[in-house]
Amino acid sequence: MYGFEAMTFNIHGGYLEAIVRGHRSGLLTAADYNNLCQCETLDDIKMHLSATEYGPYLQNEPSPLHTTTIVEKCTLKLVDEYKHMLCQATEPLSTFLEYITYGHMIDNVVLIVTGTLHERDVQELLEKCHPLGMFDSIATLAVAQNMRELYRLVLVDTPLAPYFSECITSDDLDDMNIEIMRNTLYKAYLEDFYRFCQKLGGATAEIMSDLLAFEADRRAVNITINSIGTELTRDDRRKLYSSFGLLYPYGHEELAVCEDIDQVRGCMEKYPPYQSIFSKLSYGESQLLDKAFYEEEVKRLCLAFEQQSLNTFVSPSDLQFHYGVFFAYMRLREQEIRNLMWISECVAQNQKSRVHDSVVFIF
Repeated sequence: MYGFEAMTFNIHGGYLEAIVRGHRSGLLTAADYNNLCQCETLDDIKMHLSATEYGPYLQNEPSPLHTTTIVEKCTLKLVDEYKHMLCQATEPLSTFLEYITYGHMIDNVVLIVTGTLHERDVQELLEKCHPLGMFDSIATLAVAQNMRELYRLVLVDTPLAPYFSECITSDDLDDMNIEIMRNTLYKAYLEDFYRFCQKLGGATAEIMSDLLAFEADRRAVNITINSIGTELTRDDRRKLYSSFGLLYPYGHEELAVCEDIDQVRGCMEKYPPYQSIFSKLSYGESQLLDKAFYEEEVKRLCLAFEQQSLNTFVSPSDLQFHYGVFFAYMRLREQEIRNLMWISECVAQNQKSRVHDSVVFIF
């Protein structure tokens, strides 16, 4: 299964793989985070970041700085790197890179529709959208009153169109329906991305299967916890779970009937890869679950650069020649931006005692 990629991969993918592995070396280290956590003001954070790859993006920003400015400029760096890779990519890597942005498109659609429902200004909502998830007709999302109009007027010409087949109803848009729409779209997106990676075969299929399965399992757990105590039925909950992953299908059956966090924990502890995540939590506690999942995800993403999954080991001679590094790098950089946002918010609000609560070290 492995080895044949080495014969042809570098013809089209070698340059970009070298680029993304170079970008990976620019990720912030534990020493950087320790220094950032000692900062007293946002200008101190800017001064420290000036010695990193974020320096050129922040150097012309005047004082006083705001957290949103730091996050916006750091995100701009990620967008510039992504656009450069996409411009240089050929098929099937270009399609693979486009798949990475579909999750942001879904989040942007939900943000606009939810904001419009609560009578927020459309221009203000557009400014909060993730740049990687923008598309031409996004501003017109505000005119839709139900799922059918949302699809017919706006989304039919976007890459998300095939994922709406299970969402199209005449029900009015409300908070519950919008959340169901988000999770249904994510389910269709993850299943489509999974099938695409399986078609690519080789090391890419192996590595991406592990990463996407983890994402599908995490979403299943979050859907279960967030739907406890709501009007969502067990059958409705089951329909939102992706049809792959370590939990599929028997774990999904157990999650569908869970009625509290301890029952979810009991279900997940039957699966060895997830025992370590839930062992960090006290019974009845779910506040730290997101961080525990992020830490596990970062560990798996870092292994992708060594061409390993938690279920396989590949010889040192085959440490290249797969697309998983592009997905891993984008996710690691997004986690880094979340870390910077949390540190900046803690510093700005004079809550430095909580600065380590949500920081996930990458190296």
